[in-house]
Amino acid sequence: MKFFLLIFRNLSRNLFRTILTSSATMFLVLVITAVWTVLSFLDKATEEKKQDLKAIVTERWQIPSQLPFSYAATLSEGAARNPGDVRPLDSMTWQFYGGTTDKENRSVSNTVFMFCMEPKKLLTMMDELDKLDPNAAETKELQAAIDKMENNIQSIILGQDRLKSLEKRVGDRIKLYGINYKDIDLELEIVGTFPANGRYNSSAVINNEYLNRSLDAYEREKGSKHPLADKTLNLVWLRLPDTDAFNKVAEQITTSPSYSNPSVKCETASSGIAAFLDAYRDLIWAMRWLFSPVVLFSLTLVIANSISISVRERRLELAILKVLGFRPSQLLILVLGEGLLLGAGAGFLSTAGTYLLVNYVMGGIPFQIAFFPNFDIPIDALWWGPVLGGFASLLGSIVPSWNACTVKVTDVFSRVA
Repeated sequence: MKFFLLIFRNLSRNLFRTILTSSATMFLVLVITAVWTVLSFLDKATEEKKQDLKAIVTERWQIPSQLPFSYAATLSEGAARNPGDVRPLDSMTWQFYGGTTDKENRSVSNTVFMFCMEPKKLLTMMDELDKLDPNAAETKELQAAIDKMENNIQSIILGQDRLKSLEKRVGDRIKLYGINYKDIDLELEIVGTFPANGRYNSSAVINNEYLNRSLDAYEREKGSKHPLADKTLNLVWLRLPDTDAFNKVAEQITTSPSYSNPSVKCETASSGIAAFLDAYRDLIWAMRWLFSPVVLFSLTLVIANSISISVRERRLELAILKVLGFRPSQLLILVLGEGLLLGAGAGFLSTAGTYLLVNYVMGGIPFQIAFFPNFDIPIDALWWGPVLGGFASLLGSIVPSWNACTVKVTDVFSRVA
């Protein structure tokens, strides 16, 4: 205990240097935590599951996938057509619609990207939303909005960030001018929002029946189909109990003669996300193997420099400690302990503060990668900080601590004399 108090007292002797080093350590640990948060999320998103997995059905030879909506009914059943065929536990179809509230002056703030889907699938198939507590107030509010959308197809549920950027409130009406669906303009009532600080802060959902009816109305008015009328189905999601069920459903779909023009492919959600993230491969590689090591090296240098200066200033003190009976190993532990306490303590404070600030105030790290708009700091970050800070301080303190324990008493006192 006395040894620990001595370590703590040594750090408090030069508060300015300790605070400066701690601040630099906290900042660098924060940077690494942010980078690792993104990487760990993407790793989990692309990790293959064995149980309760999701599959994605898309067009085989084209990105973006554009399938006829006539595929939806049978694909939602896993292309089951014979007795004994496997059927999904649940399913969901996605049609994408992009629109703007200002036809003449389109901007990021007045543009809305929407999932067109069956409203009832929001709480059973959408990632994160399917894990909400059914008794939570935010879940009940979302369910109420879904019920309104079921009864009124001209309804929209918006993410809270998107609602703010549009400068609208729940209950307001908006008109969206089609961007990808030219001349398909939608008039919508805002009936609710997604839970705060979630993945869908910048997204929106409408009833797919409204889009499909609008396309039918276009054909009646123009006398011909809309150019995208037979290309409206973008994705089909299937929930399956295990990999065996997935393999059977994938075979049923790929061997079905119903999907020949265009042909389709079926893959696990993690594989589909990995393929989609392929465009970000170089960025992710640089974050993992270039940026993170450079920041860690910088952190080690900061701590090494601070401890080295401290040891040089205390050479006389270390020599006196040797005269008083301190063994070299004790001096080694003393200096290493100072570095570890400084690094691990600052690292923990950094990640704990980052966890609270990002998750409960900011609503995640606003770093858009593909369809992931933000990233929450995982609970594992609470041990990343102390480990990162402690590891860097250990590396940085090795040379200074060795110099401290090998101080020659005669040399020090001869220089003083």
